Amino acid sequence: MKLLYSRNPNPRLAVATARHLQAPVEYEFAAPLAPGQAARYRPLNPALRLPILVYDDGRSLWEADAIACRLSREAGSSFWRSGADEPAMIQWLSWGKQNFVRACDMVRFEYVTKQRYGLGPVDAGEVQKGLELFAESAALLEEQLSGRPWLLEDGMSYADFRMASFLPHHEQAGLPLDDHPALRAWYARIEALPAWSDPFAGLDAPELPPVAREA
Repeated sequence: MKLLYSRNPNPRLAVATARHLQAPVEYEFAAPLAPGQAARYRPLNPALRLPILVYDDGRSLWEADAIACRLSREAGSSFWRSGADEPAMIQWLSWGKQNFVRACDMVRFEYVTKQRYGLGPVDAGEVQKGLELFAESAALLEEQLSGRPWLLEDGMSYADFRMASFLPHHEQAGLPLDDHPALRAWYARIEALPAWSDPFAGLDAPELPPVAREA
């Protein structure tokens, strides 16, 4: 199998997952939105987004969560829970995408993505909305993580990686992790994993443009 990736958050999540699982995949940097590349990648993902997992028979699977599920099963790992434990993991995936992950993405987009690609000034209103949602969702996570090290009671799972998927640039985005000690300690445990801290080590992964400071 071949994992097509870039350095953006969801492809980064897929690469970190694959490396954490020591999945038997070949890694290939891709840029489906680059000029002249759409025809090549559209059969693999009609949305022209990464990550994409290409099977040996040419079929493909896209979306980071689906890829994590497949790679975990390939590796015989419980990182993606199955059976009776799966609903609890999916609970956090579902809640996170609409709450904590969304909040992190909203703020990160204004302070990091827009400034990196020259997409306009920071929208203070959007930042405020994102920070309000961050405060609300971080408080819930703080309560949960004060009593255990990971989101699930029986140990680390893919839910932890997904929940953290937009945190690698939390300092640039100004996300107030330090206001939530249990949440900050949880993310420190994830950051300590080599597959997470440097998922692109040894791979062909051109650096993203620098984040420009607002004038």
